[in-house]
Amino acid sequence: MSRKLFVTTALPYANGNFHIGHIMEYIQADIWVRFMRMQGHEVHFVGADDAHGAPIMIAAEKAGVTPQAFVANIAAGRKQYLDGFHIEFDHWHSTDSPENVELSQTIYRALKANDLISSKTIDQFYDPVKGMFLPDRYIKGECPKCGTKDQYGDNCENCGAVYAPTDLKNPYSTLTGAAPVMKSSEHLFFKLSDLRCVEFLKEWTEGNSAINGAPHLQTEVRNKASEWLVGKDGEEDSKLGDWDISRDEPYFGIPIPDLPAGTPPKYFYVWLDAPVGYLASLKYYFESGEAKANGATQTFEEFIADEKVEQIHFIGKDIITFHTLFWPAMLKFSGRKVPDQINVHGFLTVNNGEKMSKSRGTGLDPLKYLNLGMNPEWLRYYIAAKLNGKVEDVDFNADDFMARVNADLVGKYINIASRAAGFLHKHFQGKVAEIQIEPGYDAMANALIDARKFAFPSIHASYEQRSYSHLIREVMSLADSINTAWDQAKPWELAKSLASERIPLGTKDRLHEICSTAIEGFRLLTLALKPILPALAVKAEEFLNVQGMTWSDATHPLQAGHCIRPYGHLMQRVDPKQLDTLFEPPAVTHPDPTLEREGENGGAIEPFAPEIGIDDFTKIDLRIAKIINAEHVEGSDKLLRLTLDVGEGKTRNVFSGIKSAYKPEDLIGKFTVMVANLAPRKMKFGISEGMVLAAGAADTKSEPGLYILEPHDGAQPGMRIR
Repeated sequence: MSRKLFVTTALPYANGNFHIGHIMEYIQADIWVRFMRMQGHEVHFVGADDAHGAPIMIAAEKAGVTPQAFVANIAAGRKQYLDGFHIEFDHWHSTDSPENVELSQTIYRALKANDLISSKTIDQFYDPVKGMFLPDRYIKGECPKCGTKDQYGDNCENCGAVYAPTDLKNPYSTLTGAAPVMKSSEHLFFKLSDLRCVEFLKEWTEGNSAINGAPHLQTEVRNKASEWLVGKDGEEDSKLGDWDISRDEPYFGIPIPDLPAGTPPKYFYVWLDAPVGYLASLKYYFESGEAKANGATQTFEEFIADEKVEQIHFIGKDIITFHTLFWPAMLKFSGRKVPDQINVHGFLTVNNGEKMSKSRGTGLDPLKYLNLGMNPEWLRYYIAAKLNGKVEDVDFNADDFMARVNADLVGKYINIASRAAGFLHKHFQGKVAEIQIEPGYDAMANALIDARKFAFPSIHASYEQRSYSHLIREVMSLADSINTAWDQAKPWELAKSLASERIPLGTKDRLHEICSTAIEGFRLLTLALKPILPALAVKAEEFLNVQGMTWSDATHPLQAGHCIRPYGHLMQRVDPKQLDTLFEPPAVTHPDPTLEREGENGGAIEPFAPEIGIDDFTKIDLRIAKIINAEHVEGSDKLLRLTLDVGEGKTRNVFSGIKSAYKPEDLIGKFTVMVANLAPRKMKFGISEGMVLAAGAADTKSEPGLYILEPHDGAQPGMRIR
């Protein structure tokens, strides 16, 4: 039965470029969407920029542009990422749109009519210099528990204490440095504590979709939601509080309608209108006529109200609260359909769980990945091989990445096509024989029978449940079986005997059968991997001389006489040098280009980074270091290994990307500057215990490009730079 699916990913906040966490989520959803379309289902896959809130307002102000212009600049850079990784949203929108204004205000009015909006006067910190109420992230002070300075307004990074901003000692605004004052304001609340909301959420979080029968939430997420609803010890009283949905001006957001006369303007808190952006994107997509191309025959209102439509969200584990409590309740009590599934994934870490950090070179920059010429489908495959239907973190390990791509995709899957195609074209004009899939005929026939009878139903279920790692194990097991059967059949010996004067009876037919069955196995593997490797699948289909395979083609083998094309290169192996370059620490930290504007900085080599406070600067421990030794790093085109004396009675090992500008022997004995309090970073070549500072133009192709910093005579190792 054909299904109707409305699929979204979490909306990225429009204050910066996509990071690898976004790309992982979009790949996960894109694979699922492609699989559903291969089955003939009607799927509408939309996204949008989350464009509102104080951070964007403040960032735009610092950049000297309007919030709308700031967001537009960010949005203009999205396409290169999405196209680069073959992620195909049907439409990409913005929460700062007429559709989102209309829908957010309509939902609010419906909640208000349902007596689920209340007002309450609250006390908040207010910056008298900036003239605005301060969100928690813009307040710092001394921790009320341990006294650590420069802690944010909600928790202490030193002792882990959680508190209200008003609990901080000696608080100050991170925007102006001013001491905030307490000021009262009337806020609007969504009454989540209302018994109707609580009872609905208890039922919904524990329930299943009425359409597909799948649980609304994964087990881990359902358990967490249960804690919020009834407490860890199973208390009957709900732990839900009412949700503050309003913000005072100045604020970049959607105006709250129908306020009493004389009330100062108020705006929806960004997390109210952000999920409504899913509907707004879908609304524009339908009303613009774009949806018809993907099989839509209904209007937006008809589609979104259709009881047969499944609403599926893919999100990260950091935004569970908003999507499992606030969002379903907003939809339910505004008279709309609620989500059928909230699919939650974990975070992406690097090299055995190391937290990502661009400054330490431990981040995986998706745009850098593409610009290095690395195949986007290597990453799609690797992420799929790590993802399952649970809320588990995914670790990117460079060595594992290379092994999986080179061994699985090239060594197992593609190898089948390259081995069989040569024989077919040399001896049979590229035409396949009748595919032998009778039980017990031979090992290769048995592999195909097992594939159709066992593997493909299991692969189908794994796609449905987003257990991609399981299905890839199934696919590679099938590839192993085909390659093993090929080796056992030894077609190269059969081909060799064809050159003899007396060809054994049936040799040529047997060779034809083996090669044809192997090609059919390659076709099945291509079909199974097509949602994960769409571009490679197109190449493979061209080679096989078949077009646009769908899931039903699993039961329709190539017919006798079908002619495949000559084998051409399908995918190259990962080059270790590409991985080295991908993870090399930057010699210079460049500012976010989204904060630049034309004519800024009076012609400086590159624009200045955003302004910071003295508290940010003092966290960096800069020290004089003497270069005791310098040497090339085998296998790296950019790194030198430096041995440094930082005046602590021992030496440090630091890898620095300055090889293009310096010979190792010219550095020995020089004094330079290093960041001494960076956490050690495990690299392929060893542990790097800091970072040497170097100056360079934004265009690092300029010669010589990089200049290490050198202090005046008299500076000694270990001296701190203040």
